[in-house]
Formats: sequence, C-alpha cells, structure tokens
Amino acid sequence: MYNPTILITGAAGNLGGLLANYLKDRNLYLLIHEKDVAPELKKQSNIHVFRADLKQKETLREPLKNVDTIVHFAGVLFKANPQKFLPETNTLYFNNLLDMAIEQQVKKIILISFPHVEGETTPQQPATGRLDGQPISVHARTRLQEEKDLFKKCGKAGITAISLRVGMVYGRGILMPNAAEWFGKRCLLGVWRKPTFIHLISKDDFLSAVTAAIDNPAANGIYHIGDDGVQTLQQFLDKMAEYKHFHKPWRMPLWMILTAAQIFEIFSFLFGTKSLLTKDFIKIGRVSYYGDTMRMKAELLPQLKYKTFEDGKEII
Repeated sequence: MYNPTILITGAAGNLGGLLANYLKDRNLYLLIHEKDVAPELKKQSNIHVFRADLKQKETLREPLKNVDTIVHFAGVLFKANPQKFLPETNTLYFNNLLDMAIEQQVKKIILISFPHVEGETTPQQPATGRLDGQPISVHARTRLQEEKDLFKKCGKAGITAISLRVGMVYGRGILMPNAAEWFGKRCLLGVWRKPTFIHLISKDDFLSAVTAAIDNPAANGIYHIGDDGVQTLQQFLDKMAEYKHFHKPWRMPLWMILTAAQIFEIFSFLFGTKSLLTKDFIKIGRVSYYGDTMRMKAELLPQLKYKTFEDGKEII
C-alpha cells in the first residue's frame, strides 16, 4: 500500500499538533520553529522532526526532501499589531514554502484556511469557493492572498493545490473554546450583542476531512469544512456555558471589548507575551461566516460523526 510522506508545518501548534498525533502511524515530517512537538511523537521511527524558519527559505530544503504532501498550518496569531506582521508571516513566509516545495517536486499542498476570506457569508448565502472576496480583517486578507498564491504557483508547476476553508473547530484541546471556558469560569467572558453566524466542525470530523484531502488522489481546489448545524456565536457560547457549567457570556457593548483587546495588545507589546485578544480578532470575529459543504460531502467526508454541535457536546 502506498504510504506517502506527509510534512506538517506548525506541527507544534494547536491544530497542527492534533493532526500530527492523529497521523502518528504514517510517514510524517514535522516542521517546527521554536516550540517542540509532544515527546511521544519524537520516539517513533516513522516520524522525523525538523526545526526550520519559514522566513529563511534555505532552512526548508532539507525538510522538504522526499515529501509527497504538505499540510500547512504554520503562522503567527497571538501577538500585538497583527496588521504589521501578518503581510510578512502569512504571505512572504508561505511563498518561501511554495517556492521550495516546487523545487523539491512536492506533489500536493494543502493550505488550512477559513471561510472569512470571502467576506461576510451566511447560511442563506454561504461561501462558495470564490477568490474575489473583500474581507475587512488583515487575517482574512492575508489568508486570501495565500490562497491566490497557492493556486497560481501550483497551477504553473503541476502540483495539486487544496485549500480547506475550515469553520470553528470545537472539542477538548482546541485553543479558542478552551480560552472561552477559562474566561467563562471566572465570569469574565463577554460577547458583542449583534448576532454573528458561525460554521462549526468537530475536532474528529476536522481531522477526518484533512486526512481525506491527503489520501484522495482526485481532491483539488477549495473545500468548505463544516457541519450541518446553524447557530450564532452567541448561541454557541451560551450552550457551551450550559454544558460546561460556567457563567453565561455577558452581552457587552463593542467599545468595551475593543478596549479589552487594546489592553491585551499593549501588554503583549511591552512584555513580549501572547495576546489572546487583538482588535483584528474582534474585526474578523464580528463577521458572519458559513460555507457550502457540498464538495466536502461529495469528495472528502460523506458522513459526519457529529452533524451539529449539540450532537458533539460530549467531546467538549
């Protein structure tokens, strides 16, 4: 049986680390920068860990030798002033990876993206896989540019290019829901009043969809990864508070949330710590997003393990 070599960038991060553990019996190359992978992964003979810097293209040559498929997670998120660094870390760094992948004749590149790149979308008017969106946040604008670069360069090089536009992943060990729970249990969790649609996907179904994109030789192009549920961010957080037994999120005026984000960013800038909240996070978070999952169901994941968040509450 053909067992391709899979390279995961950002393998020490939250979702990248989950995928690495999920695929731990496969031929894996794990690309890290500063943070290390779980110790148990380093003990397996089929897993090779490489420390590299996407900013320095030459450091990618050795890790990309003999790689068949790349799954790209790596990026900088929780840092002050994302508008200053994301144009470099999302676009320049990703293009370094693309250029070296082309040189090393990688066969498939999978970019983990999100529906926000099409701008505001809803269950009634879902994202459909377009590349001409006009998103308002720097996170979404730079990720859209990554998608454009992916399809342009891979198209010329004859490499299979896939963008998985993933909704909000939930489940134990997922960073954002965990952070919400931390704040909620201290009665500090707040959300704006305007209802914001979000598209959810369970951790289990997310990992299955990514694996299917790796293994399906016919997979290509853009897929929206999400479940069958329809809910707002406010409804999701209220339900999560009910299931996890913490205080229901406060409905707060936007200016208070933006002020909190500003404080987080100032502290991050002054002390070099992570900023779990930024003004651009608020900007992207207030945009409703929902993707058309027809291609996902037809080619990657015909049967969801958890069709809605209510079905998957056991794994939170």
